[in-house]
Amino acid sequence: MELVPWREFIVPSTLRLAKYVRILMEPLQCCKKTFERVELGLHEALVNAVIHGNHLDPTKNLRVRRIITPNWLIWQIQDEGNGISFSKRKTSLPDKLDAENGRGLFLIANCFDDVRWSKKGNRVQLACKLSNNN
Repeated sequence: MELVPWREFIVPSTLRLAKYVRILMEPLQCCKKTFERVELGLHEALVNAVIHGNHLDPTKNLRVRRIITPNWLIWQIQDEGNGISFSKRKTSLPDKLDAENGRGLFLIANCFDDVRWSKKGNRVQLACKLSNNN
C-alpha cells in the first residue's frame, strides 16, 4: 500500500478506536522504537476528542488529517466541540494522585515531539520527528 503525503479521515465519535489508530499509524509500522509511544498518545488524543470534545455524541465525527513530510509525521485531530480553553491545556500531572482526570494531556505531550492547539481548542496537532534509526 502506497502512503500518500496527505490524507484526511472522518472517524465516528466512538470509543472503539483500535482499527482507526492502526490505519493512522501505518507510516510507523517499520519504526518499532517510536511506534508504541506514538500509538499511546494518538489513542489518548482520539479518546479525549470523543469524550471531552464530542461528549460521546454518536451523531458527531472526528476529522483527522495525517501529513507525512520527509522529517515529520503529523496528525491533526479536530472534534465538533467548543474546544478546550487555553488555561486547561496543562501538560503536567494533576496535583492530587487520586484525581479522576488530568493525565491525558500529560500523556499526549510526552508521546509526541511537538503538540499544538488551534486557537479555539477543538483541534490538536501532534507531530513525531522521523529519523533513520527509529
